[in-house]
Amino acid sequence: MDQPSPSSFEKEIESDIAKLAVEIKNRREGIAVQNYNERELLKEAIRAFPNLEKTPATAPISAPASAPASAPVPASATMSSVLPEYAQSAPPEVKLEIEYLLDTAFRHGIGKALAESERSSYFVQDAFHDALAGRLYPELQKRGIVK
Repeated sequence: MDQPSPSSFEKEIESDIAKLAVEIKNRREGIAVQNYNERELLKEAIRAFPNLEKTPATAPISAPASAPASAPVPASATMSSVLPEYAQSAPPEVKLEIEYLLDTAFRHGIGKALAESERSSYFVQDAFHDALAGRLYPELQKRGIVK
C-alpha cells in the first residue's frame, strides 16, 4: 500500500477544507436564526460533501493572517479520544471501522472516506461524521472558518 507524500496529503486535505469552508459559509448565510450551533453547521457541511466534490469551490478560502495554515494532524494512536462518546463503548470492530474511515479521510480525502462509509451501518456513518467534525473543528476554528 503506497503512502501519499506529505505534500499530496496537505494538498488533499487543504482542498477538502476549502470546500467545507465554502459550504459552511453558504449554510451560515442561509440560516435565519442566529442561535445555530457551529458544530452542527460543520456536520451538515460534511454530509453535503459528496455533492461539493462535483462542483468547484466558488470562493477560495485562506487562513486569516493571524492563523498560520497547517494541515490537521492525521489519525493517530489517540483515536479513541476523538470517537464520539456514544461510540466509546461500541464493539472493537466498530471502533476500528470508524478509525479506518477517519484515517482514510485524512490520507485520501473526505470524499473517498464518505464514499467508503456508505457501505457501513448507519451507526458507523453517524459516528464517523461526528468524529470527523470533532477532528476538523479545532483546525477550522483556528483558521476562523467556524467560531
